[in-house]
Amino acid sequence: MIYQSATVSVELIDNNIAKLCFNSAGSVNKFDQETVKALDEALDAVKAAAPRGMIVTSGKPAFIVGADITEFLGLFAEDDSTIMGWIEQSNSVFNKLEDLPFPTVSAVNGYALGGGCEAILATDFRIADTTASIGLPETQLGIIPGFGGTVRMPRLIGADNALEMITTAKPKKAAAALKLGVVDGVVAPDALEATAVATVERALAGDLDWQKVRAQKQAPLTLSDIEAKMSFYTAKGMVFKAAGPHYPAPMAAVEVVEAAAKMSRTEALQVEHQAFLKLARTDVAKALIGIFLNDQFVKGKAKKAGKAAAKVDSAAVLGAGIMGGGIAYQSAVKGTPIVMKDINNAALQLGLDEASSNLTKQIQRGRMKPAQMATTLNNITPSLEYSTLKDANVVIEAVVENPKVKGIVLAEVEQNVAADAIITSNTSTISIDKLAESLKDPSRFCGMHFFNPVPKMPLVEVIRSKHSSDETIATVVNYATKMGKTAIVVNDCPGFFVNRVLFPYFAGFTGLIKSGADFAQIDKVMEKQFGWPMGPAYLMDVVGMDTGAHCQGVMAEGFPERMPADGSDAVTQLYKKDRLGQKNGKGFYDYAKDKRGRMQKTASEEVINYFAEQYGEAKAVDKDEVIARCMIPMIIETVRCLEEGIVASPAEADMALLYGLGFPAFRGGVFRYIDTMGVAKFVELADSFAHLGPLYQVTPAMRDMAATNSTYYNA
Repeated sequence: MIYQSATVSVELIDNNIAKLCFNSAGSVNKFDQETVKALDEALDAVKAAAPRGMIVTSGKPAFIVGADITEFLGLFAEDDSTIMGWIEQSNSVFNKLEDLPFPTVSAVNGYALGGGCEAILATDFRIADTTASIGLPETQLGIIPGFGGTVRMPRLIGADNALEMITTAKPKKAAAALKLGVVDGVVAPDALEATAVATVERALAGDLDWQKVRAQKQAPLTLSDIEAKMSFYTAKGMVFKAAGPHYPAPMAAVEVVEAAAKMSRTEALQVEHQAFLKLARTDVAKALIGIFLNDQFVKGKAKKAGKAAAKVDSAAVLGAGIMGGGIAYQSAVKGTPIVMKDINNAALQLGLDEASSNLTKQIQRGRMKPAQMATTLNNITPSLEYSTLKDANVVIEAVVENPKVKGIVLAEVEQNVAADAIITSNTSTISIDKLAESLKDPSRFCGMHFFNPVPKMPLVEVIRSKHSSDETIATVVNYATKMGKTAIVVNDCPGFFVNRVLFPYFAGFTGLIKSGADFAQIDKVMEKQFGWPMGPAYLMDVVGMDTGAHCQGVMAEGFPERMPADGSDAVTQLYKKDRLGQKNGKGFYDYAKDKRGRMQKTASEEVINYFAEQYGEAKAVDKDEVIARCMIPMIIETVRCLEEGIVASPAEADMALLYGLGFPAFRGGVFRYIDTMGVAKFVELADSFAHLGPLYQVTPAMRDMAATNSTYYNA
């Protein structure tokens, strides 16, 4: 053994070739600071041992998944010199790997992402097995590759291909990586190490010019001035269109590669370092890294729930139609057979059509083969009889949003399922505690709130009633995870969590309209400036004015002081005028298909004139006021939910808003947004709008946090 540490080992194998192996004590290999230090020491030991060549391998199913992102927020909070020292030291190690005085070959299995990808770029050749997936996903975290990825990748596969990989952050599977030239060969997993050794021997024999390849990675890009100008101009246009103004990292990556195109490795790395440092300091990076960590936290809780969950081999959904069909599709496509029951064949056909439509779209997009469609449809059993529910482990009631009807259906379900079957209700507003009264054994009951359209929306709210057992909750979380969803457990209250915090946002919006603001301008500000995928008027059209009016009534009943409903708001007024939104082609906007059959919206002149009569002629409102008046009520209500224990943590709240409502990822969620602004500054801002009513009143706990300069997250 040449070298041994907790994460890296080096030994001599046949013919005096060194084998460097990454093998962390954890479940995956990461480039944390400990591993980078160990690699540095290992490379010194290898150089001293003077082998003929070296292969780089992994003792895990994945090569290296990237840097240890859990270190980032703390590290990025340090001063510039500390961050720059870390970047430069890490790069000196990667340079040391690239500069070894003998040929080197990476044997890549599984994921080689981020720093893992940058490590294999530092070797002379790369052999991948068929499980490999290779990429530079750093821009998803608001940063760029910092261990030489923007320098070596363009010189290896060309600027255009490298920028596509870096700016889209999408990894390449083995075959695609081979086609691009990221790897030099693809073999079966059991042939990987032997092929890597053989590649070293070929390099030593002169069949492969390893020194030429190495020199190419360290030299300027071979682009003429005209080629460079066209390449980077095109890349900037494509990146701006895809990433927009709120995500600076992809554009920064283009600018770094462009600036360093005519530079040597040393100079180019300095350009990369400076850009990395600048991005690491941005609020966007903190937000996106925070989302990654929150997602890992939520997945960790789901994994823990899986250990306490009962087995789910089959399921059932009560109520077909669009929602039931979507739920049935999602369960079936992820491998859990499901019965779809309704009271008439027409409804069942609608549910099957919904499932078929979703499957057809997957085939058209190349994400599924026709044989898989047949398998999925065979996993859905349409039925008119309760008797088909006898083997279901989990039953999802998804009938009409009416407490009396749901109560009757739930009682009938309980009589027709196994004694240990779990029963859930897909409802967006009806109290789970109240519905539990319909059951003889409420301990096996909880809420399971899917978001429409089910296949696209990643969130499922799992609502715990005061009677729900821990096993019930764990099993439903595990089943939702198996369906490919992110499950967030919340406690019961009007609107649960997501809808409870959404409707104060709508209240802020309708308050602006009463003040004479133009709804189209509000949408533009909330989309373009704040970053929502759609503004509140457009969102309400998608939700439906009838649904909105109903939910407002539920909120008013539950929170009469903060969310009273007097019928004078814009949503209720449009509902009374039968402007339901997209479902009947007229809401805040009028909807019609263009020549290509795509739905287009235009601000309704009828609505504009009606609001002018009711509230006065529309006037422009400062964008900061629009954002404040819409967002402050949502933010405060989210904080109330945390303080009341409706949602368990800032991380879960922020992920629920991201996955359930499309909260702008670059802002990180409500609690990250507050922390970025500063609790004291947010309280000051809210106080400046306090005259607008109770929805704008911060909680006493928020004032205490402001006074002590506290945060919701700790780095």
